[in-house]
Amino acid sequence: MKSIRTIILIWLAWAILVIGFQAWTVARLVPRFPDYGLTWTVTETGPGYQQNQPYLLEPFMNQQVAWDSEYYLAIAIGGYNDPATDLVGSPGHQFTKSYSFLPFFPLLIRLFMFPLKLLGLTPIPTATLAGVIVSALGALGAMLALYDIRRDSLGEDGGLRAAFYLIIFPTGFFLIQVYTEGLFVGLVFGCIAMLRRKQWVYAALLAAGATLTRAVGVSLIVPTMIAWFRSGDWSDLDLEWRQIFLQGIAWRPLARLVLALAPLITFLIWKFSYYGMAFDFVERTFFGSTFMNINRAIQDWSQAFHSLSMDIPQRGVNYLLIIVLFSIALVACFKCMKDYPEAAWVSLAIILISWGSGPASGMHRYILTTPAIFIALADWGKNPVFDRVWTVTSVLWMGFLSAMFAMNLWVA
Repeated sequence: MKSIRTIILIWLAWAILVIGFQAWTVARLVPRFPDYGLTWTVTETGPGYQQNQPYLLEPFMNQQVAWDSEYYLAIAIGGYNDPATDLVGSPGHQFTKSYSFLPFFPLLIRLFMFPLKLLGLTPIPTATLAGVIVSALGALGAMLALYDIRRDSLGEDGGLRAAFYLIIFPTGFFLIQVYTEGLFVGLVFGCIAMLRRKQWVYAALLAAGATLTRAVGVSLIVPTMIAWFRSGDWSDLDLEWRQIFLQGIAWRPLARLVLALAPLITFLIWKFSYYGMAFDFVERTFFGSTFMNINRAIQDWSQAFHSLSMDIPQRGVNYLLIIVLFSIALVACFKCMKDYPEAAWVSLAIILISWGSGPASGMHRYILTTPAIFIALADWGKNPVFDRVWTVTSVLWMGFLSAMFAMNLWVA
């Protein structure tokens, strides 16, 4: 209990400090537009560039909303068809951009808004506060899960170190913004912890929630099936069907198999629903994204490496951070393969799907959701030199990136 209390106190202090730091940054600094971090940000950023986006203009906790936050708030307050977000498609076959985002995070925001209405805030500030709370609670859940995963092999200090490395990761500030990272890591890391404890029902529920938070959550089918095969349940299914159905011998392994398939079942139900088809349309039509578009991924990453030699320092340092963290994450996945196969394989799946289906510019945010990197960092952190150097490096990076986000510059 002492360690759990310590984690909660660290989490609470971290939440207050990050929010306070972002507010202080905006009060102290004025950004110079446009943002040269990416090719498209040069034309998309500038003074007043958010003036037609009402969900990003409310002063209350404005430093915790930017970019995609608009859509989560719009869905939570006005639903997927909220007219405040842009339409995609031709007349008669149009969808709002909101359909590109899955429902679980906005649903939780809406649920948390009910008690928060007692504060007397207008809808957008209420939803913003609710979104930050949901994200923060998800981050706390992920910290507790990492502590639980690493405590047995590294002791109390190792478990605390894994939890701490999560919230100081360079993109760790996303865990307390109106973004899905906080909720997603809580669900994914919690699922891995429950699988190690053989708590199948809880693992299945967390996996289903993760799949409805971000589509890449379906990759949890990899660790759930690994855990099911390692349990030996599959050998019980070799019985004659008469024994299974008449004597009920194999109902338990069958039930666990269904629970292991929860992320895939959830994904397929959503995928072939109206919302899933609308998601595909918006992703394909507006964002040009398709699942595992290898040619596009190679071109995107080629541009990322090319940017290192361009005479545009903003873009070069942006991609340098991405490439460094991407490389560390891959090493971490292979390091965890033997002792933590569930965490290693789901991390590798998230990285590969993100590499093939999403832009390189967001990879350091996607890596934040991979448990393997924090499991490995906790091991490396046994060395006091590495621990101090990584802590300083992470905190400096996170402070810089959180300030950029607060000032509406592109981060990830």
